[in-house]
Amino acid sequence: MDTPDNPIFFSRGCNCERQSSPRQGREFSHGCNKLDSRNWLSEMPANSMFRGFDVIEVRFKNGRKDFYQASPELDFLEGDIIAVEASPGHDIGIVSLVGPAARLQAKAKKVNLTETELKKAYRKARVTDIEKWVAAVQLEQETMIKSRGFAAKLKLEMKISDVEYQGDRTKAIFYYTADDRVDFRELIRVFAEAFGVRVEMRQIGMRQEASKVGGIGTCGRELCCSTWLTGFRTVSTNAARNQQLSLNPQKLAGQCSKLKCCINFENDCYQDYAKTLPENAQVLFTKKGKAVLQKAEILRGALVYSYADNGAQFVSVPADRVKEIQEMNRKNLFPEDLLPTVENSDFVPETTEWNGQSDESLTLDSLTRFDSQKTGRKKKKKKKPNHNKNGEQ
Repeated sequence: MDTPDNPIFFSRGCNCERQSSPRQGREFSHGCNKLDSRNWLSEMPANSMFRGFDVIEVRFKNGRKDFYQASPELDFLEGDIIAVEASPGHDIGIVSLVGPAARLQAKAKKVNLTETELKKAYRKARVTDIEKWVAAVQLEQETMIKSRGFAAKLKLEMKISDVEYQGDRTKAIFYYTADDRVDFRELIRVFAEAFGVRVEMRQIGMRQEASKVGGIGTCGRELCCSTWLTGFRTVSTNAARNQQLSLNPQKLAGQCSKLKCCINFENDCYQDYAKTLPENAQVLFTKKGKAVLQKAEILRGALVYSYADNGAQFVSVPADRVKEIQEMNRKNLFPEDLLPTVENSDFVPETTEWNGQSDESLTLDSLTRFDSQKTGRKKKKKKKPNHNKNGEQ
């Protein structure tokens, strides 16, 4: 069977390429799959303390990963398609991690290998196993569409997001979302009769559904949860406040109707930069008057103030200058202005000139100042000659 041209393998994240390998003629390599694990210890020599460690990590569809006990006689490599123990029968998975790295991965996942009895990895998948597996995978889309129709006929308030067949085609997992508790006992009987498999219903959340269905985010790229993000962290509105984002649910919510996961990506950076800003700097006093804090430019390390008598004019003050003014106010001293003068300090305000005009005047100019203005010239109408009855002018 020519696996590189088979799109079924790509649905499981397996990109089969012909590579020169002394151990086997064809070696399965990972594709662009979020369940891949990088084996950082692959080039290190084997250590005696890791001998006899026969645990491997195997990945399946829909973010499923598990650890299996492998026999020392079997030599598994990353990317191998193998048959593993399932309940009932056996399942087909792809090896994602072997060797000492699998042990460290299990420790990171808080799996106690000494007390937990792992399922067994039987063998490398035969041709008949892969053919049956591919036939089962090809039925998943059709089964999902039919299952949604059965749920609609029974008037169940649920949405079936995805279907995953077991490798031996004896069991199918139906992933669904529902707001309330659903009595699907009758639905299981209908599924068992229609598809002839053992049925397992597994409820998932809205974020897990978005990761399975996929889509395009507001940034124009594919959803992070469907491409590379494997774990979901709690996202709170405090992270949005730290980044001074508008607390608008329509802008902060993702495709799953929850807060976007990307809000957490830069939250730590904003928190680190916020520590460098001075505290209790809401009000500053100068000889020009009282200055009130309007906002903080965290990444620039500056605070924006406006005078109480002129609230429309904003002044961006560096954090070091704010600390200096705070120290002067504690000593009942007041500077001339928020920004230091050029004669008394090395600080130069960021202003530019263009044809004698400052950058502030340019920003307040009309938006259509660069549009080409058409100079409309009126065409002179030619006077028609007047002819008399005799044809003379």
